[in-house]
Amino acid sequence: MTVGLLLLLFFLPSFAVGQQQQQQLSSRIELGALFSLRSSLGLRSKDWPRKADPCSAWGGVTCRLDGRVVGINLSGLRRTRLGRLDPRFSVDALSNLTFLSTFNSSGFALPSSIPDWFGSARLPSLAVLDLRSCSISGSIPPSLGTLSNLTYLDLSRNSLTGSLPESLFRLSRLSLLNLSHNLLTGSIHPSFSLLGNLTFLDLSNNFLSGSIPLTIGNLPLLSSLNLSSNDLTGSIPAQLGNLSRLLDLDLSFNSLSEAIPNGLVGLSNLQRMVVRNNSLQGPLPGEVLSGLSRLHSVILCNNNFSGALPQAIWLLPNLSFFDVSYNFFTGSLPDREKSNALNVTGESIFNFSHNQLYGPLALSNLVGIGFVDFSSNYFQGRVDNSTVSVNVSLINNCLQNTSKQRNFSDCKLFYAARGLTFDDNLGGSPDSAPQPASGEKKSSRSWKFILAGVFGGLGFIILLVLAIILLQRKRGGGTTTQREVVVDPVPSGGGPPAPGFSINFASLGDNFTYEQLFQATAEFRDSNLIKHGHSGDLFHGVLEGGIPIVVKRIDVRKVKKDAFLVELDVFSRVLHARLVPLLGHCLDQENEKYLVYKYMPNGDLSNSLFRKTSPEEDGLQSLDWITRLKIAIGAAEALSYLHHECTPPLVHRDVQASSILLDDKFEVRLGSLSEVCPQEGDVHQNVIARFLRLSQTSEQGPSGSSSATCAYDVYCFGKVLLELVTGKLGISGSNDASTSEWLDKILPYINVYEKDLVTKIVDPSLIVDEDLLEEVWAMAIVAKSCLNPKPSKRPLTRYILKALENPLKVVREESSGGSARLRTTSSRGSWNAALFGSWRHSSSDIVVPGSTTNREREGSILKLSSAERGSYGSGRAAGVPDVSSSNKKLSREIFPEPAAISGGEGDRTEEENAD
Repeated sequence: MTVGLLLLLFFLPSFAVGQQQQQQLSSRIELGALFSLRSSLGLRSKDWPRKADPCSAWGGVTCRLDGRVVGINLSGLRRTRLGRLDPRFSVDALSNLTFLSTFNSSGFALPSSIPDWFGSARLPSLAVLDLRSCSISGSIPPSLGTLSNLTYLDLSRNSLTGSLPESLFRLSRLSLLNLSHNLLTGSIHPSFSLLGNLTFLDLSNNFLSGSIPLTIGNLPLLSSLNLSSNDLTGSIPAQLGNLSRLLDLDLSFNSLSEAIPNGLVGLSNLQRMVVRNNSLQGPLPGEVLSGLSRLHSVILCNNNFSGALPQAIWLLPNLSFFDVSYNFFTGSLPDREKSNALNVTGESIFNFSHNQLYGPLALSNLVGIGFVDFSSNYFQGRVDNSTVSVNVSLINNCLQNTSKQRNFSDCKLFYAARGLTFDDNLGGSPDSAPQPASGEKKSSRSWKFILAGVFGGLGFIILLVLAIILLQRKRGGGTTTQREVVVDPVPSGGGPPAPGFSINFASLGDNFTYEQLFQATAEFRDSNLIKHGHSGDLFHGVLEGGIPIVVKRIDVRKVKKDAFLVELDVFSRVLHARLVPLLGHCLDQENEKYLVYKYMPNGDLSNSLFRKTSPEEDGLQSLDWITRLKIAIGAAEALSYLHHECTPPLVHRDVQASSILLDDKFEVRLGSLSEVCPQEGDVHQNVIARFLRLSQTSEQGPSGSSSATCAYDVYCFGKVLLELVTGKLGISGSNDASTSEWLDKILPYINVYEKDLVTKIVDPSLIVDEDLLEEVWAMAIVAKSCLNPKPSKRPLTRYILKALENPLKVVREESSGGSARLRTTSSRGSWNAALFGSWRHSSSDIVVPGSTTNREREGSILKLSSAERGSYGSGRAAGVPDVSSSNKKLSREIFPEPAAISGGEGDRTEEENAD
């Protein structure tokens, strides 16, 4: 025994060495291909070390025992800094890996399109191709249809366009096909019968049109079918009933019509049926439901179903979620006692809300179900209080002894129209409230008139005196230096909402129940808490079906009671791709209201500017410049829409990095809309009008302007742009003394005539070449113009957007010879006056540290008299003389000139007139 153990210990190291040697790469061609792939993708040496054997030390590389590469997994790997600057779909070296069977790049960015050479001629052994969330664009190449060994194809969550190539249906071995969350168009090809081994099919969240192919019913092994969120029309084909192994069916968010076919009764193993948000009509076939005995989730809400609810809903023993809300079901609720096969649990949810169900309501039959929603129907009679609990919603019915019911006359009219008997013991009409006696009414009115006259007269006298004092101060002069200007404060309140909200709740997504959100957020646990917002707490959640959401929980006892109505009013009136999508709401709770938004995978800008790409990484990855510029443009688009395309203009009032949300492709979705309000009027009003306006609000910005102006948004957005340029977090969300000191220190380094100065404040983690540095310089200049202390001199957001979309036109100009050149000292005369006409108020009077030449040059401009400045004419920037020897014309393409104001001996710019 001892001798045998010694021999085992002696030979064990040799055996291990032999195994390691077998795992070493054996092909020089494949070694060269891997190094070429390492270079073209810009992979880090930490993941693919140059001096180590790929089979044993390279992350994601899998080899056979004979040392041939069979698998490449790029998921989770990171690029070098240079690789991140120019990410591409550069995988040509894969064609030399002839034994490659798996290529997984999910989550690894591969911009541009899939190469046309992807096919069996180059990759004869490929069986698994996973390109989820790779930022791929373009169309699906038909060559993929030649990968005869392919069993797994996942191209979901990209930006693929075009139609489905017919060649894909030749992949007879394919078991999984996922093309969801793309931009695919056209109809679904009918050749599905060729995919006999398919078990999973997901074409959801595209723009596919036409009818559902009947041949999908010829897939005997299919277990999951998801065609939701497309433009499919017609009826549900009865041939789908042939899918006897189907477990999950989702056809929601289409335009399907007609009735549910009886042929679906053949789906004997179906566990989940989701056909919400279509135009299905007719009665719900009870024979179909009773045959689907394994169903545990049925979601048929937001359709046009009518007729009575079938008794079969109580015959499904495993049913735990049943939602038929927002339909036209009528009649009484089926009696559960007559056919009760349901195995209820405390987590069961049944939603019958927003239908036309009527008659008496016996809640005793529903004991044991977790939550039942009967709201917005026409049930009548009295409810046994002993059976009413928190797991039943009864609001907006015609019940006698329950609060928050329908109007008496509405209930009576509903029952009379159907020839039904209505129990009119519901109670008196709301209009029959006792009225005061006529003598009391006349006496109270007279006292009101007297008091209103007295206080109104006193108020008018006080306002008139204060207005005269302000006018005298205005005429008395007295210059205000830049240090004396107070910057707009962050709004401290929600602002009074417009009286009489007329919110169209039908346009505000789904009406979620509290129990749905309670389950989705894991009981609002702290582990799901994203952050404590000023208008409510934000929680991450997942709805039934795996849809990620963000839930805002608003405690109306701690915040302004109508603040959430302000946000709902915004969503009901405006619609833009740059605003965060609202999925629905839950307003049933008395003290807490809930708003449900689409989940943004990359959070907000304050968390994404520097972020961890994986938990095991110690350092933070910085967003590259291209992404930062993309974010700035997206935020400017959102503000431009609110300021210029809404009537009246809407002011966001909470523009900061935490309000700029980012989806999985870093596209901007502007959030924090609870402070939005209409602009409070023209910022150029006279002193009396401005004073009268300020007397109605406590939120004052610089120069006496209110924060409820678009200029306030522009100021805040300027700080966001500085965060993107400098990498300094927290600036846009703060307005304290330290922020002001930081701005005083940074702004002198932003100068229209000196590009190199901006390099002293640029985020050190940014890697930018000469061309990109010009874009950084341009964004810094735009940011500084937004931070002008005078609100009336800040640029409009539509000009800001145009500048960010064309940053080189901010710092370059077209000379008379047609060639672009930088705006240097020799070209000061060409400037965009509408954006920077008041530059001397915010930049030229600030001395750049250590720049004597710049100080002398800009100081000489300040010494010019008003007449001297006016003598340069309206064709040049106000306050900036033309010292250039070349004849240049001002470009009005990006920033038009401000309107000249005629007066005196010549025209003066708007700025000079204001001074």
